[in-house]
Amino acid sequence: MTKKNLHRQNIVACIWDFDKTLIPGYMQAPIFEAFGIDGEKFWKEVNALPDIYAKRGTRVSYDTIYLNHLISFVKNGCLKGLTNQRLRELGKELRFYDGLPDLFTRLQAVTESRPEYKKHNIKLEHYIISTGLAEMIKGSIIAPHVDGIFGCEFIEAPLPPNYTNQDELPLQMEFEISQIGTIVDNTIKTRYIFEINKGTNKNPTIDVNASMDRVDRRIPIDRMIYTADGPSDVPVFSVVKSNGGKAYAVFNPESEAEFAQNDALLHAGRIHAYGPADYTHKSTTSKWLRMHVRSICDGIVAECEASLNENVSRAPRHLHDEDELDGTAARKVKSQKELF
Repeated sequence: MTKKNLHRQNIVACIWDFDKTLIPGYMQAPIFEAFGIDGEKFWKEVNALPDIYAKRGTRVSYDTIYLNHLISFVKNGCLKGLTNQRLRELGKELRFYDGLPDLFTRLQAVTESRPEYKKHNIKLEHYIISTGLAEMIKGSIIAPHVDGIFGCEFIEAPLPPNYTNQDELPLQMEFEISQIGTIVDNTIKTRYIFEINKGTNKNPTIDVNASMDRVDRRIPIDRMIYTADGPSDVPVFSVVKSNGGKAYAVFNPESEAEFAQNDALLHAGRIHAYGPADYTHKSTTSKWLRMHVRSICDGIVAECEASLNENVSRAPRHLHDEDELDGTAARKVKSQKELF
């Protein structure tokens, strides 16, 4: 019996970081504004926490300790009543770089721009992987344009000890975030690359840690483009680039420092290219992304056509006088495994 591949592998994936990639700053700004909190002071405290806790003998994550500090603000009343629903509502206030979310639609249109792409039903999916807050991204104007959002999440009403012994759980009248549900740091981001790669995000029965041949992976990494803003994304840049995908960095057009960071990444071999976080139709970044989406689509077409030629045998034909049936033609006819 011929082994059947799990997926057609006709999908291109554009995978995006969020803060300072799709938006100019950090997504938490609307939270601080709504509750009258000094955002600059908050981040200053967050940046100091790892060293403070290290002196106490506790190691914490630099990427996600801000989640703990947010919960401390909730418990101490500074963010009283902050819920997941409120986070989603505040996500509506996020302002994106020029050209978004239109670019997402334009990139998907590339897969329908040529007859051969349509013939092989090539599609493009967008994913966001962020160390920020998933609920805020889900509430933003970009959410309807993406196929998956991976970010940090909170639990509002954690179940009490021995809850399995209770016939009825207490009705929580006041919900607010009180525990961390999901953590995404810059290393964990690579896990989600492999979830998208293997199709775990579409079929949870597929274990992301299971061994899987390339032909069975839903979206091979060489059909991915990862776009992010800088050095903190090196783990994902490395995974994508080393497996044949494209790595692209963006910088705020008004920031010399971010430009220099991206240039250093390029010279270190971490990325393929970089450009301004300007996603309008005629921008360098937009052109680069469209060019490489087309290149991946061309690769899919070539692979599909090669597979078709390899697996479909040549039909037998009538022989004419000029054909020499010296054994060569006979062998060709005999070698046909199937007759239509």
